[in-house]
Amino acid sequence: MEVTDATSRLNALPFSDSEGRTELLSVVFGGPLPESVMIYPPFFTECGLHTTFGENVFVNQGCTFMDKGGIRIGNGVMIAPKVSLITGGHPLPLAKRREYLSFAPIVIEDDVWIGTAAVIMQGVTIGAGAVVAAGAVVTRDVPAGTVVAGVPAKVIKAID
Repeated sequence: MEVTDATSRLNALPFSDSEGRTELLSVVFGGPLPESVMIYPPFFTECGLHTTFGENVFVNQGCTFMDKGGIRIGNGVMIAPKVSLITGGHPLPLAKRREYLSFAPIVIEDDVWIGTAAVIMQGVTIGAGAVVAAGAVVTRDVPAGTVVAGVPAKVIKAID
């Protein structure tokens, strides 16, 4: 079964069908997830096989993982609704835009909280314990123990 078919079936399941959800998520991600990982549909991914999860990860509804460049999610990560993790992009020169995509991994270290509708772009590492504010667009690495906000995201404070 293709990933797009599996995600379509996942998103059509009744919310109460946790067994069916677990089965389809194992198809999407190429094997069983840690039991402590919770992903609420609807959920969208282009591949699935390039995403890894730590323990105690929560992914809320409406998230999109474009993971061909690889996504690594650490332990204790919380991802709010409508977050997008985008590991690919097109080159800027007009003549090359349709020729290829470039890919780079996203790394989300332990105990990160990503707020609603944030966008994390290719090549970004979010340091342990950091918070990404709702609606932020993260194009550069986020230092551990900081809060970032805005478009593009900037550090607005350190977390005590």
